[in-house]
Amino acid sequence: MPRKHYEPIDLTKVKTIPLASRSNKVKLGDFAKVGEKGLSLAAFLDNLPSQLGANDFRAVVDAIVNAHQRAKPVIWAMGAHVIKCGLSLLVIELMKRGIINAVALNGAGAIHDVEIALIGETSEDVAQGLVDGSFGMVEETGRLINEAIAEGASSEMGMGAILGRKLVETRAPYLDYSILANAFQLGTPVTVHVAIGTDIVHMHPTAQGGPIGITTFRDFRLLAAVVADLGGGGVYLNVGSAVLLPEVFLKALTVARNLGHDVSDFTTVNLDMQQHYRPLQNVVGRPAALRGKGYAITGQHELMIPLLVQAIIERLEDGR
Repeated sequence: MPRKHYEPIDLTKVKTIPLASRSNKVKLGDFAKVGEKGLSLAAFLDNLPSQLGANDFRAVVDAIVNAHQRAKPVIWAMGAHVIKCGLSLLVIELMKRGIINAVALNGAGAIHDVEIALIGETSEDVAQGLVDGSFGMVEETGRLINEAIAEGASSEMGMGAILGRKLVETRAPYLDYSILANAFQLGTPVTVHVAIGTDIVHMHPTAQGGPIGITTFRDFRLLAAVVADLGGGGVYLNVGSAVLLPEVFLKALTVARNLGHDVSDFTTVNLDMQQHYRPLQNVVGRPAALRGKGYAITGQHELMIPLLVQAIIERLEDGR
């Protein structure tokens, strides 16, 4: 191709349009309003700008409140970090109010919940424990979880219910802080989804692959049953799980639709400190494409979850 010579383009003939004729995305009515001392959280949310994440946050609150009022399930799937941030009582409160109708945990979430119930503390120093091979080797945690699963495998219960029942039966000192125990007492479905080899209790001599597989598989089927009821206004929240629970949800949704359930017109939410590929695809994007809506809310769990829970409670108590 021969070389070409270019001259700077002449802008004198560019056509412009009047400012008044242009359609704009931002208007004064969308601006944030200055609050006053003693403002309620509901009023604070109303004062947020009508833009982007603020609109999404309000839409998520609306979806959860509407699902509750229409007796449609709100499924709260969560990673372990939510518990480690000290937010268990907020999840439990929404369960007690009948707002959260099912909870899904990964294996680490169940482990931290059990330890909180047992001693009121959790989360070891992983780096220090790796030096001498003591990481994850606490006797009481592994024994209670593995023995409970082995004993419960012969029943019709899944891993979540088995662990909740065990904590209640043994009268763990801090039951009030346990999502597993409270879910069991309330009759709220709680499921635990594990990949064998990912959790510390799988390293213990009390671990048995058969019972682990049987009970977590039961929980998959139970979660799929709740997911099948999401159509027509339900809400599925993935809170802090980057890989495992988004994959489990996608398969549960597929099973529900494969069996003929009309799982459409529902809301999905990914609430996390940063957005990852699988939650954005498996929770926000793909599932909600069929007459549904998906939202990605980004923020620290210890800030966003208290805001969300309080906003829901105020909306319901105000009757709005």
